[in-house]
Amino acid sequence: MPRIRRPLVVAAAALAACTATALTLGTTGPAAAAEAGPRAARHSADAPSLTGSAKLARQPGDNVHFRINAHGFADKAHGTFYVSHHFGKVWGGYFQGRIDCLVTGGPVAVATGIVTASHFKSAPGLPEIGDLRGKRFGFTVLDGGKKGDRLGYSWAMDGVPKNSVGKCLGSAPFETLEKGDYKVHHWTPSHEAAKN
Repeated sequence: MPRIRRPLVVAAAALAACTATALTLGTTGPAAAAEAGPRAARHSADAPSLTGSAKLARQPGDNVHFRINAHGFADKAHGTFYVSHHFGKVWGGYFQGRIDCLVTGGPVAVATGIVTASHFKSAPGLPEIGDLRGKRFGFTVLDGGKKGDRLGYSWAMDGVPKNSVGKCLGSAPFETLEKGDYKVHHWTPSHEAAKN
């Protein structure tokens, strides 16, 4: 997918970055792990998770940050996210929310969350972002280790975030990081446990 550079797309990317930057992740204890899924893991270390924060690799002046803290299996997942996107000093803002789904597959994680707060400052020539509260957005992370992590977000094709997605749906992780790190811990229930 080509890197977003046009003002409208830059704004969308900025919005995505804002969400990631402001993201504040909740912590999960053994009790939360016990609710992670069918016959859930006994300890929080056994449950799937996606944690970390990063700044996207963009042109100077285009600052996008994502922070995600998600724990638990499928629609039993919980946690928080924060995304901020600022284009110079003239446009930008943030949105944040609660995680409502998480699935992992090896080094890849897909999480979704509902926006609970958002604020953007508009500027001439850049898109105006309305109230995003109540919308569900998706985040996809490839934990690339030393090779570098990648991140994707569900609203990449919207122009600006307009549409909600279903639980645990996101795009390919097409963005590269300038700095930061994400950690994906993969876990799924056994087939027998999933049947019960």
